[in-house]
Amino acid sequence: MNRSRFLTLAVSALAALGVAAPATAGAAPYCGITWGSQPEVTGRADPGDDLVQNVRAGRHECFDRVVVDVAEVSGFDSWSVRYVPSVREDGSGTAVPLRGGADLQVTLGAVASDDRGRPTYAPANRREVVDVSGYRTLRQVAWLGSFEGHTGIGIGTRARLPFRVFVLEGSSAGVDRLVVDVAHRW
Repeated sequence: MNRSRFLTLAVSALAALGVAAPATAGAAPYCGITWGSQPEVTGRADPGDDLVQNVRAGRHECFDRVVVDVAEVSGFDSWSVRYVPSVREDGSGTAVPLRGGADLQVTLGAVASDDRGRPTYAPANRREVVDVSGYRTLRQVAWLGSFEGHTGIGIGTRARLPFRVFVLEGSSAGVDRLVVDVAHRW
């Protein structure tokens, strides 16, 4: 076999196996997601007097979602979401173990009781605020408490995955929604 024919066959075989093919530099991100896993903070999670009213979760094709409903009193604009080695209860600092490979700590500048001390939100089970069984990414959503103008929620995820955080401004009822989306994969 002549040398050029051998080289042609070798290159063709390697290309068919994907060995010699150049890597795609600009491979499209999963579902177009360009989020990261670094902390997202607005207003440094300053204490607030807005009122937490509900926590819920939903499944989407490319991500799982946690939503916190917050009734505006003075303008909800303070929150922090970050991966931590272990989430901690507000006030006591007690570690709260969560299912999954990574923990997201959500801190809102909002409270879960009104100015008379009446609860505006009190989950039936602090360790299972919403049922996320069967979700692709979420493993657990836990209530970390409400203390001195802050409310904490822990989100156990399958792994440290990209997330995004944003606020959907309130309707005529004056309820904003803090949205935390966690992608199914990178």
